[in-house]
Amino acid sequence: MTPLKIDFVSDIACPWCAVGLGGLEQALERLQGEVQAELHFQPFELNPHMPPGGQDLGEHLTEKYGSTPEQQAQIRQTITERGAEVGFVFNPNGRGRVYNTFDAHRLLHWAEGQGDGAQHALKKALLQAYQGRAECVEDPQVLLASVAAAGLDVSAANAVLQSDAHTAEVRERQQFYTQAGIRSVPAVIINDKHLISGGQPVEVFEQALRRIALGEAG
Repeated sequence: MTPLKIDFVSDIACPWCAVGLGGLEQALERLQGEVQAELHFQPFELNPHMPPGGQDLGEHLTEKYGSTPEQQAQIRQTITERGAEVGFVFNPNGRGRVYNTFDAHRLLHWAEGQGDGAQHALKKALLQAYQGRAECVEDPQVLLASVAAAGLDVSAANAVLQSDAHTAEVRERQQFYTQAGIRSVPAVIINDKHLISGGQPVEVFEQALRRIALGEAG
């Protein structure tokens, strides 16, 4: 099997990241026996200056992108349909508010050192909390519930939240990917040199990964 190091640069505030992760996971299932994937989740904040309490989602999207409520509803419908294709169920009423996700990124960095599959499990639990249930992901209790859902040590995670642990490391990684030219997410980087951008369909991920694997093996 061809080894592939996959850096999934994303933010749990991004619904397309949930779609992209689902598409990548299904593509890797199709490629079982062909590639051996090592998956890492890297931080990217869409709204690094979001204050405590967050902001109403519709208001935020209008301010940031100039979109109308009708356009937002259409995009939400599209995202809902794309999510269903990869098995992700979005909250039918949307997220409600946009929150700061830095503490979530600190926990994800911590989870990377908690054993094989731990970071992946926490990423999925956090996406379910925010995108699936519209929970307040700046609330420590919501974050710790996601840690528990991922089967990780809640006491250790709480210690992270009660300190500034992993703050410098997350900032450093964010800066690295920004300086590398990443401006939107999800950005899926294979073996530090191949980029697949956006919440692509399963087939696009499958074809791209197979082509990269053949090139790496050849």
